[in-house]
Amino acid sequence: MNEAQAAATPPKSTADDPWPVRVVSQKIGAWIAKLGWVWVDGQVAQISRRAGSGGIVFLTLRDPAANLSLTVTLHRDVLEAGAPDLDEGARVTLHAKPEFYPARGTLSLRADEIRQVGLGELLVRLERLKRLLEAEGLFAAERKRRLPFLPTRIGLITGQNTAAERDVLMNAKRRWPAAEFRVAHVSVQGPNAVPQILGALKVLDDDESVEVIVIARGGGSVEDLLPFSDEALCRAVFAARTPVVSAIGHDPDTPLLDYVADFRASTPTDAAKRIVPDLAEELRLIDHARQRLDRAVLSMIGREQQRIEAWRSRPVLARPESLIEQRSAEVTALRDRAGRSLEHRVRRADDELRHTLARLRALSPLATLQRGYAIVQRGDGHVVRAAGEVAAGDPLRVRLAEGSLTATVVSGEGE
Repeated sequence: MNEAQAAATPPKSTADDPWPVRVVSQKIGAWIAKLGWVWVDGQVAQISRRAGSGGIVFLTLRDPAANLSLTVTLHRDVLEAGAPDLDEGARVTLHAKPEFYPARGTLSLRADEIRQVGLGELLVRLERLKRLLEAEGLFAAERKRRLPFLPTRIGLITGQNTAAERDVLMNAKRRWPAAEFRVAHVSVQGPNAVPQILGALKVLDDDESVEVIVIARGGGSVEDLLPFSDEALCRAVFAARTPVVSAIGHDPDTPLLDYVADFRASTPTDAAKRIVPDLAEELRLIDHARQRLDRAVLSMIGREQQRIEAWRSRPVLARPESLIEQRSAEVTALRDRAGRSLEHRVRRADDELRHTLARLRALSPLATLQRGYAIVQRGDGHVVRAAGEVAAGDPLRVRLAEGSLTATVVSGEGE
């Protein structure tokens, strides 16, 4: 590093060689002055026209989506030229240069031009933001969560003592008297609306007992409903773990919150009808279901009784002994048939035996012997059929029909 660079480089502060406050203020002012002139967009939170200030007007310019604000100074002529009817809560765009005041240690903007954002430009900005959020998927129907049928506790974000609060609470308790609410009162228009709504949304979303959150507001102009089209609020609702119901204005009013919320109610009264069931209607449905159940049970019992009666009318159940009697009759018939068949067979066999015996007797030698014939046998038992078969003196045995004789051959002669 050469001597010229060393001379240009400011010395650093140390514990042994600290900078005075004036030096620090000068350096901060120098760094801020490097930003130069910029165009700034914001919402007017306060206007102060102090007497004796040499025509200087003081504005408090607030970021619509964050709890940040800056003081703006401008000449009365600049204000009259750019925004003569400027009121608190209006959106403006101004050309300003940041300035640091060492004496007070404050930062402010010095403006040389101011423009009040008209309704047409606001609508164009909202349409541009709407397309951006839709492209990112914040409006997608598939990511919207179903509302609980009967929430244990309901979170309500609304203005204090407003018609919207009364509509939600009264109609919800009229439908379901046991409905429990946790109400967060916030500003529903103006520069403080968005930060307060964001804070209330975080508190209710962190409460595990809260099962659904309702953001409600009555009707109003487009400018009045601008906080509910804020980008930060839309993204916070999208990131919330608890289902959110948007009940802003009347049916024609459609702030961007309606597209991001899990359910869009046309009015605060409609929101009350959506978050809790109607007790009278539910009792009627229960009674109707009970009647249908009774009819179904009675019909089933009737069908089963008819089936039982049909079973009881069958012979096997009406007279169980008839089956035994039938089988007994069949057994008796079979036994009688078997007896008759056996008797017939025995009788026929007896007849056959008699006939056979008669034929046997007719053919038996005994029958011949009965007619006077005899059987002559030699001593060896051979039946003598011819005289030549024996010789004189041979012993013979003569068998008669009754008894037998012993004889001796005396002589014999041929036929």
